[in-house]
Amino acid sequence: MENQSSQRKYVAQIELILEAFGKEVEVYPPAWEKEPEGAEYLYRTGVVLVRDEDLTRVIELFEGGQPAEGGIGGVTRLLLPERVPEQAPEDRSPTQRFLRYADLRLGRGVVTPEHLFYVCPSVSPCPATEPEEVPPGIPPDPVLPTPLLSGGAADGRGVKVVVLDVGWSDAPAAYWLNGVTGDPENAFDGSGRIRPYAGHGTFIAGVLRAVARNVEIVVKSYFTSAGAIWEFDLAQALDEVLDLAPDIISLSAGTRTRHNLAPLGLDVFIKTRLDRINGLALVAAAGNESTRDYFWPAAFPESVGVGALADNGRDRASYSNFGGWVDVYAPGTNLVNAFLTGDYECTEPPNTGQLRSFQGMARWSGTSFATPLVAGLIAGRMSVTGESAKQAADALLAFALTQPEPGTGPVLRAGDALASLP
Repeated sequence: MENQSSQRKYVAQIELILEAFGKEVEVYPPAWEKEPEGAEYLYRTGVVLVRDEDLTRVIELFEGGQPAEGGIGGVTRLLLPERVPEQAPEDRSPTQRFLRYADLRLGRGVVTPEHLFYVCPSVSPCPATEPEEVPPGIPPDPVLPTPLLSGGAADGRGVKVVVLDVGWSDAPAAYWLNGVTGDPENAFDGSGRIRPYAGHGTFIAGVLRAVARNVEIVVKSYFTSAGAIWEFDLAQALDEVLDLAPDIISLSAGTRTRHNLAPLGLDVFIKTRLDRINGLALVAAAGNESTRDYFWPAAFPESVGVGALADNGRDRASYSNFGGWVDVYAPGTNLVNAFLTGDYECTEPPNTGQLRSFQGMARWSGTSFATPLVAGLIAGRMSVTGESAKQAADALLAFALTQPEPGTGPVLRAGDALASLP
């Protein structure tokens, strides 16, 4: 953590998750507040994930365990048996004892925890800040020149993007969002104030439309509990989204994992579902921990992992994750776009308790918002070239490699959709 203020903010973010999920969630390591690196990941109590092909031998080894219903074919959510081997007595958590014993007997990664994925700040904060007020009448930023916004080149026409997020709130003042559809979010609490991280999906849709004016957008509401969802349920949600026949899936959510291994539930989804959809692109946020540790699903080779640039458009944002697994960096700091109308009480230090009033627009930072900018560039290119999303993404990433920023890496900016064309 950079300083005492960021440490307090970090603790507040995790406590928000713990309050929402109660005894159902655990943090690793258990003494995370005292660890220099803080928490590594959050996981579900009394549950593990196992590939279907390994399920029989896992149950036989532990002499018990009850498969749960739901999910997608290829992976099973296994409810732990009452008796868990005491192979790792230093672990007070039965779930961690189960995992360590499975590592010893079956090999690392055969049995994994069910990780918690989030669009809200927590172990892996996304967004990096709480929304900030902007003056009335301020336009979106970034935004493409007027000729592009009125239609024509790189406007995303004929391209469909599905956003998995907290849901959608209509923003009448944001004309560029006309035609966006989605699941309505529960944006206000009992006192009428904006909930923490509400408006996240609306802001993301606004960034997409600011870059690709006529792209079709559907915002789905899956991250409904403190902006989080269990890994098994996220895999099922992604599978359901395929029924909508999107060209691009935009996902500003993720997590770090046990041993930095690929999350089993999403690995099965990507290998057995996503890879079989010709031309589909998954664009995912790289996370905001300022670490090179893998952040999933952005770290999957099959996804486009997006980090954030600082305000100057050259340096990596101080909060952005980084490393060779991040495919590209794009503007994500102090973006301005559509938000809710109402009052919001800050929950994070050093602004805890501060009341902010919004009138349909906000300023926000995070890899959460660099992600839809890149998705918008892919959609814009597709509308001109006729390429699939995968082809357009590959072309844009190849172009980004031709304009790296020293100390940062490959970058894309709001006007780059057609930059690599003759």
